[in-house]
Amino acid sequence: MSAPPTAVNRPSLPLRLLRSPVGRILVFAVTLSALGFIAGRIYNGIGLPRGSLPFDQVTPLIEAFRLLPIVIAYWLLVRTIERRRIDELAPRKAVPHLALGLIGGAALFSLVVGTLYALGVFVVDGVNHDVAWLGPILVTGVGAGVGEEIISRGVLFRIVEEGLGTWASLIISAAFFGGVHIWNPGATAWSAIAIALEAGLLFGLLYNVTRSLWLCMGVHAAWNMAQGPFYGIPVSGFEQHGLLASHMQGPEWLTGGAFGAEASVAALCICSMATAVCLAVAIRLGTLVPPPWRRVPQAPVV
Repeated sequence: MSAPPTAVNRPSLPLRLLRSPVGRILVFAVTLSALGFIAGRIYNGIGLPRGSLPFDQVTPLIEAFRLLPIVIAYWLLVRTIERRRIDELAPRKAVPHLALGLIGGAALFSLVVGTLYALGVFVVDGVNHDVAWLGPILVTGVGAGVGEEIISRGVLFRIVEEGLGTWASLIISAAFFGGVHIWNPGATAWSAIAIALEAGLLFGLLYNVTRSLWLCMGVHAAWNMAQGPFYGIPVSGFEQHGLLASHMQGPEWLTGGAFGAEASVAALCICSMATAVCLAVAIRLGTLVPPPWRRVPQAPVV
């Protein structure tokens, strides 16, 4: 005679709400706000400079105060609410995935610059020998790569994908990623759309295929560092003093205008091709998550 089935312990309603996609995003936002407030009070208390600083005046300590609230808020979300290991930031993936991402991001943006150079749009005037590397790398590389990827891919894309599927997650996270850049200097509606299409979709699919934030961080950081500190092109509207003294010439739809090469049609086309490759890989590997109404229900664990 078989034993009666064991009752399934179902979490309480408040816990289920906290663990829902909307609940987890709200928990992260509230935690980040609280940690940001605390970090801001400590920052002011030890007398660090306030306001918007030029990139070359940013120190590792200043950047740490900007990034630590994001990193800690994500750690708390995953470990306390989701109750799992942070596999997307597993230490074993750090070196190989970061290296691959850095190489890929630098190569991708160099392809954009090479195209603009061949079209006579990107012009090199000489070499700067007085480049301040640390600050720009901290802000455009480490800061943007780590902070923006945790928020846009680690939180928004990943959690929305669980709730609504990959396609909805790509659209929502890409729109968010483009939207937050609308406040940058020189930004226009077109530059926000371009960022959403060329970076938001690409980085989302990179995460979908690899489930690695390290790779996304590497690509993002290398793209920005190649663009600003090396080629001397504005990074999302922020002027740069790079190794190469350069300027753009030609129509804004090719140069990207004051926002930089990210708003160029050339960048959009090249990144769209890379996105198409990632989509083909995702389809082949079967990593695209279907929407909830197309999922096969699984039997509960007894």
